[in-house]
Amino acid sequence: MANTPQAKKRARQNEARFQVNKARRSRIRTFLRKVEEAIESGDKAAADTALKAAQPELMRGVTKGVYHKNTASRKMSRLSARVKSIA
Repeated sequence: MANTPQAKKRARQNEARFQVNKARRSRIRTFLRKVEEAIESGDKAAADTALKAAQPELMRGVTKGVYHKNTASRKMSRLSARVKSIA
């Protein structure tokens, strides 16, 4: 347990940041799940729309420090390849 006032404040800050980042991660996953569902249904138009909505969310996660840049790029690349492959 934190003993010094500084350590106590740090613990509070860490908890607050954790909650914010958790919400951001959850929001991004929701957008990614919508793309996945559109791909599964085979609806190319819906998948394109969902992908276009997910991309800025994912990149916002990068700028906010939730995801690493390469991780987000990899996810976008794989999703866009799967959307493109829909017949």
